[in-house]
Order: sequence, then structure tokens, then C-alpha cells
Amino acid sequence: MNTLKLKQMLENFFIEDIGEQDLTSDSIFESNKSGEVQFTAKQAGILSGVSIIETGYTLLDDTVEVTRLKKDGDPVSSGDTIAVAGGPLSSLLKGERVILNLLQRMSGIATLTNTAVRTLNSRHTRICDTRKTTPGLRMLEKYAVRTGGGFNHRSGLYDAVMIKDNHIALSGSITQAVHLVKAKLGHMVKIEVETETKEQVLEAIDNNVDCIMFDNRSVEETKELVKLVPPSILTEASGGITIDQLASYSDSGVDYISLGYLTHSVPALDISVQVYAHQNKGGRSVELI
Repeated sequence: MNTLKLKQMLENFFIEDIGEQDLTSDSIFESNKSGEVQFTAKQAGILSGVSIIETGYTLLDDTVEVTRLKKDGDPVSSGDTIAVAGGPLSSLLKGERVILNLLQRMSGIATLTNTAVRTLNSRHTRICDTRKTTPGLRMLEKYAVRTGGGFNHRSGLYDAVMIKDNHIALSGSITQAVHLVKAKLGHMVKIEVETETKEQVLEAIDNNVDCIMFDNRSVEETKELVKLVPPSILTEASGGITIDQLASYSDSGVDYISLGYLTHSVPALDISVQVYAHQNKGGRSVELI
């Protein structure tokens, strides 16, 4: 992840949640009241976003010390401790919700991605994401996909051309759309075309595009369409492919399978935060949260 961008994102998230101050914690706890928080997995999964714990707390209060016991990509079971942070109780409580929300969501994405990769079980075909990400969280969510063993599709509208059905219909044809793009953009920009028929696949091949997507095609159709495409052009299957169907694509020959649900409707991994207050003479008191 881009550290500078992560810090900027976290600053905005904290401002959204804390505003001018934490009315509750700042009223109850004196600045010298210390304690620790413990992040614990409540279900099995794959972790992603562990570094956010340290980065987030450092932004709020550089006296908070974080010990990471797990790292991104590690599998966890229920009861495993992920990290422990110690410092002023008011600072720990201010940051825990934002940090936990991100850690849970990213770990949920990594876990689902890992399940998809293992279910596909292919040495050739790769699982990748889409642009169906939460606004403002794309960098984190795409990082989580990589953590789970998947790959990233384009990051946005700015880093690759993807000619979809609307572009084709409004420009007149695949040939016309590709011609217009190539006339304006340089050779460093990749061009992908979405296709729905065999005829469109052949037209895309004739235009020497970089990647051809088979949109909403069955696994049987995908296997037949892949045979038409020369090795110099990458292939992608997308649309309506469920987790249960992935195993049938393991020997399809397609290069990528893009799955929007890796990021747009993933359940968060269940992770809890326990907060403890330090006793005056050291040690820990009873659990607060």
C-alpha cells in the first residue's frame, strides 16, 4: 500500500468519526490514564490490513506502542491475537472503531479471495477483482485482494482502456471504437474489449487488442472461445460466475476470471477489540470492552 495515501485516508476517516473531540472518552479518562487494546480473531480467515493498526494509532498519538503478532496474509483461527496496542486510554478508544472497521473489511476480502483461488485450483487461470469497490476504499480493497492471493484488474478509468457494450453501441462497432482509442492514446496503454458473441471475439482479434473479455458466457462457451484467441492476446471471463462454479473453470484455458463480489458484497471477518485499563501499580485490570 502507498503509505502516504494510507495516512491521508486515515486522517480523513478519523476526522469523520472524531470531529472536534471524543466527547465520551475525553470526559471520562484523564490524559495520564493508560491501558491497552487487543485485537482478536473471532473466526478463521486470512488477515489483511494489520499495518493499519500501527499507522492509525501513530497518527492519533505517537506515544501509543503497537506489537503486531500476525502479518498480512497470515491465516488465523478463532481466538488468535492479532496485535496489541498500549498507551493513553482516550487515544486507544478514539482509534479502535475506524481501525477495526478497516481491518475487518480488508480481512473479509482477503478471506473470500483466498477461498476463490483455492476453489478454482488452477495453475494457469488467475482470480482478479473489478472496479466494484467501496468509494474511497479502492486502494485498501484491492490490496486485500492481493493479500488473499488474487490479482488486480485496472485501478480505475485512467490506467487502461476497457471498451464495453455501451462504447461499442454508441461508437458503431468494436473496430470503430478501437480505431478511435488507438488514434488518441500511446502504445503504453492496454486495450481490453468486452465481447458477447463469437463474432465480436473475432472482430476484437482482427483489431489486435491486448485482452478480450468473455461476458456472461458459460464455461463451455468460454472453453470454445479461448481456442479462437491467439496466445498474444489475454482472455478474461466475467459475469455471473459464482464460487461454486469456479472449479469448473480450472482447465478452461482462460487467463483471468474477474469477480465483482470480492469487494462489493463481501462479509467482514469477525474480529474483536478488548480494552484494558492499567492499574495504578502496573498490570491490567478487568476488561472494559
